[in-house]
Amino acid sequence: MEIYVDGASSGNPGLSGAGVVLVANGIYEQHAIPLGAYTNHEAEFMAVKLGLELACSKQPTLIRLYTDSKIVIESIEKRHAKNPLFKPLLDQILQLIDQVPLFFIEWKNVAQNKQADQLARQAIQKARRQKNKKKA
Repeated sequence: MEIYVDGASSGNPGLSGAGVVLVANGIYEQHAIPLGAYTNHEAEFMAVKLGLELACSKQPTLIRLYTDSKIVIESIEKRHAKNPLFKPLLDQILQLIDQVPLFFIEWKNVAQNKQADQLARQAIQKARRQKNKKKA
């Protein structure tokens, strides 16, 4: 299974969203998930966590995860986050990864991860509309 993820924030911190695309035999899913107010890096970690949760529910034996966040990749590869804010998210991500027999993570630039990026931005727009409805 391939997972393309991206997190985005409008402001830093600000309204945030996660974009997740799952691709496997017979599966093509797109998810635009509003997250609340977070930093961009937090949104990136949350996007990975959500993508893995969605994928693990399908019990894959192989996951290739693609992200444009180098800090997330380095943290996963080292199994350590310097920033204590990311540690709880990283711990959850590592628990999910450990459920999968084969896991690979790879950096993709924004152009190669365009669909996940667009979904993350759509999630921010969703959150903004929900926020405006509450004010009205």
